[in-house]
Amino acid sequence: MYRVYSLIFLAVLFGCTPTKKSTNMNTKIVIAHRGASGYLPEHTMEAKAMAYAMNPDYIEQDLVLSKDDVPIVIHDIELDDVTDVAEKFPERKREDGRFYVIDFTFAELQQLNVTERFNPKTGAQVYPNRFPKGKGSFKLHSFQQEIELIQGLNQSMGRNIGIYPEIKNPEFHHQHGKDIAKITLKILSEYGYKTSKDNCIFQCFDAKELERVRKELKSNLFLVQLIEFPEEVEQLPYYATYADGLGPWYKQILNKKTGDKWQLTTLVEDAHKLGLQVHPYTFRADQLDEFSSFEEMMQVLFFEANIDGGFTDFPDKMVTFLSKK
Repeated sequence: MYRVYSLIFLAVLFGCTPTKKSTNMNTKIVIAHRGASGYLPEHTMEAKAMAYAMNPDYIEQDLVLSKDDVPIVIHDIELDDVTDVAEKFPERKREDGRFYVIDFTFAELQQLNVTERFNPKTGAQVYPNRFPKGKGSFKLHSFQQEIELIQGLNQSMGRNIGIYPEIKNPEFHHQHGKDIAKITLKILSEYGYKTSKDNCIFQCFDAKELERVRKELKSNLFLVQLIEFPEEVEQLPYYATYADGLGPWYKQILNKKTGDKWQLTTLVEDAHKLGLQVHPYTFRADQLDEFSSFEEMMQVLFFEANIDGGFTDFPDKMVTFLSKK
């Protein structure tokens, strides 16, 4: 079947030239968050092809296992906020009313249509000014399929854009008899991602599982510990015993704004003292909170807070901003 993403890919990749990065930003990396998710439905092949054309340093993959142990590129363990699963398989919802990736085979999952993220209770699109909900023809895909897309483009384009996989909710998978970490690491190894020198960063919110990846599963990949809650900031010395980097919510770096000046926490400085790189999430041009502009957000976090990289739904904007520094 002729896929829509091939048209988007050709139009974007050959219709424009990505901004060349300055040598001054060697330590400031751009991570395409769920692909170019500010422009196309998240974690679709179309969003990944568009992100690639924007020339980030890494493209992110969130991973959840299917019933037959295929790592699916999707942000949540549930399906019903980015697909039409409630229409295609209404009888497959659990008692909580949700539809879970793990209850479907890969072949069944490929029957679903993917759309822009929405609230499954109200049907309202989460980011109303992004790609229209229910439009286009988008599908779910496997981790292997995405790796092959990125590696293939690296060969044909002469680039070396990396991958940045996250295993989602490993404890949920363990409860269902599945070891998502072990399955993911095996696939990574088969595609040449084995050490910290390979162009792959492995991330997870579950500290116990990420420590297991390093110590029990003996992974030599570059590991990033994701954090979200205030109490986790106190655990930096522990994270540094197994991780190479920290992925905080960007608001954990900010204290308060007085006039036009932001006061910062010591999180980045403390992490750097422990040898941890810092890659906060998520830079969104259409969700600025107290920032006056996307440029202010990037300036404060990259150059005042001195972060090492950032996850963004708009990789083109971040690449362009950093190329001018």
